[in-house]
Amino acid sequence: MKLFLLILDYPLLVQYCILNHYMNLDTAQTALKKFFGYETFRPMQAEIIQAVYEGKDSLVLMPTGGGKSICFQLPAITMPGTCVVVSPLISLMKDQVESLRANGIRASFLNSSLNSAEQQAIENEFFNGELELLYVSPEKLVTSSFQPLLKKAKVNLFAIDEAHCISAWGHDFRPEYSQLKFVKRNFPAIPIIALTATADKLTRKDIVTQLGLPSPNVFVASFDRPNISLEVRPGQKRIEQILQFIRLKTGQSGIIYCLSRKSTEDLAAKLNAKGIKAGYYHAGLSAAERSKVQEDFINDQVPVIAATIAFGMGIDKSNVRWIIHYNLPKNMESYYQEIGRAGRDGTKAETLLFYSYGDIMILRDILSKNQSENTEIQMAKLDRMQQYAESLACRRRILLNYFSEDSNEGCGNCDNCLNPPTYFDGTVIAQKALSAAYRLRENVGLRLLIDVLRGSGRKEIFENGFDSIKTYGAGREFSFFDWQHYMSQLINLGYLEIAYDQKNVVKLTPASQRVLFGKEKIQLVQQTTVKARQEAAKAKSKPISKRERVRDDLFEVLRQLRKQLAQQRGVPPYIIFTDASLEEMAARRPMNDAAMQQISGVGERKLQLYGDAFMQAIRDFVAANSASIKDGSTSKLSLELFRQGLTIDEISVKRELAPRTIYSHLAQLYEAGENIDLKPFISATHIDTIIQALKYLEKPYKLKDIYDRFDGQYQYHQIHFALAHHRRQDKNEITSLS
Repeated sequence: MKLFLLILDYPLLVQYCILNHYMNLDTAQTALKKFFGYETFRPMQAEIIQAVYEGKDSLVLMPTGGGKSICFQLPAITMPGTCVVVSPLISLMKDQVESLRANGIRASFLNSSLNSAEQQAIENEFFNGELELLYVSPEKLVTSSFQPLLKKAKVNLFAIDEAHCISAWGHDFRPEYSQLKFVKRNFPAIPIIALTATADKLTRKDIVTQLGLPSPNVFVASFDRPNISLEVRPGQKRIEQILQFIRLKTGQSGIIYCLSRKSTEDLAAKLNAKGIKAGYYHAGLSAAERSKVQEDFINDQVPVIAATIAFGMGIDKSNVRWIIHYNLPKNMESYYQEIGRAGRDGTKAETLLFYSYGDIMILRDILSKNQSENTEIQMAKLDRMQQYAESLACRRRILLNYFSEDSNEGCGNCDNCLNPPTYFDGTVIAQKALSAAYRLRENVGLRLLIDVLRGSGRKEIFENGFDSIKTYGAGREFSFFDWQHYMSQLINLGYLEIAYDQKNVVKLTPASQRVLFGKEKIQLVQQTTVKARQEAAKAKSKPISKRERVRDDLFEVLRQLRKQLAQQRGVPPYIIFTDASLEEMAARRPMNDAAMQQISGVGERKLQLYGDAFMQAIRDFVAANSASIKDGSTSKLSLELFRQGLTIDEISVKRELAPRTIYSHLAQLYEAGENIDLKPFISATHIDTIIQALKYLEKPYKLKDIYDRFDGQYQYHQIHFALAHHRRQDKNEITSLS
């Protein structure tokens, strides 16, 4: 600490040279476990933190739930001085500061919700170096009254959160962000880290320009969120489908995004009339009303919110389990950001998008009435959103390619992967399209490209000499509409892209070369299958006879304890522990400090505050259920039904237990010696493969570690059975030796 106090007396550039010598990732990793309860960094976090230690500017693109905040919070608490975080919403500041304080970190915020005395007290703390992080609104940052304080205080880092707001090309442009260029100009020696979850190539470039960053490091993490399932359904009978969807998710938090204020109110009223506790949120409510709805949702008092896009950006709630879009979003960025609010704790989450042509007409009308220099671009982005909704390709692959992340494999967790359409080898068709785009110097729009392929007699084609290129007329056997269908797939799959800032001309991508040179084949969807699938989807209806529980009994005990403690402390439940932490506790049942500290998300502060309560709850649960565990009554009932020929899903419905609980029953009984054939669940070869990998993992084995090691190749229940087999073998060997 004395060293750090001495460092503060040096000029800023000298400070960073000294810090670079003393600060390293070991320091950051120690703080990661101590304050946040995590053992290892997520992808790219270490590299970003190292760049901050070296005093470099950075642009960070990381999906919601990917750990963006850690990238500036860890440097803030391991470096002398204060990190100033620019944040656009009061609610977002409040949530982040509450979470930091719960972890024992000195943080505060300055915005219009504070009175003058409160603001003065926080400014004094900032000036005196008593804060590690200070969150401010952009309006506050640029005020003449705040500037002198900013220059006198010891600032170690500027973090610009939700940085897409600075760009007019972004999906959520905010004029007040456009003044932030002064930060680099006035504080050239202090690094800036700009962070966002959603920005295409054009927006990324504009963020750097608007902030005046000369040569920042650009970190683009994977946009893949494999824990989130993706589904699109036709917009008919939405209310009935929503009721069915929610009733399968009792007790889970979710958001339904609607296009208009009135539809949020109407939908909430209909849900409440059907016994589903729901609130509504839109910009037409008073500040007090909006705050009340948000607080109720964050604190698990109201599990379902029907809302316009005004809701969510300030929600740092980790246990949102599902997102529904009642209407089509206006662009892919908005859609990705909104679905990203589900499953931020890394556990399973679901999304459902309703789509109808009526939504497209409404959105086009809205955009045309709000004429601006970006209207044409916004229309083009709406077209991409429509293509996504209508596509029969892997939806995750479409999203990843939209954000320039090359992906050529299906995800297995979207409606199109789970119910694949009929494909054919479309490599030759693709090569014709890509070759034509190349020969036209990537300088024409989609319609003209199709006309060239079809050998059209358009005057423009002959005036520009396009009729002389080799691929002129190479695709005349297909109709214009067929080509539209194929082009849409090539764009969605990442083989072509639209340059919105160049009058929407069609460009090749890095993936294009693999196809043009015969290194990769392309599977396209047959046009004749599209209508048949659309009709089948409209008729799709899933009858619900009983409610499904998605967590086991111990998880529910821990969840209720979390809620009780949260109410006592006046904080949201997820700030106590995330759903992911509770799931791990329920699976591993830690009963001492050492075991509890192995749970992801349990740092020193949270162990001190809550560890005893949760460990006691686990002990009580184990003691109360010891009899049933010994005689196996509940597990053996599952086994009996399985031996009667019922499927796991049928047993799940019959017993009103989650499928994962049924799998757990069978795995426990198998480990205990019951004669259960594992072949329906996992082959002997795959069991051996999993067991062989255990020597590379630390004990006690975590299901997620094994899952990640095989990149999701095996499902969790298969891993559970493999571990049960492994432990059963160990017991048999011990018995034979004795």
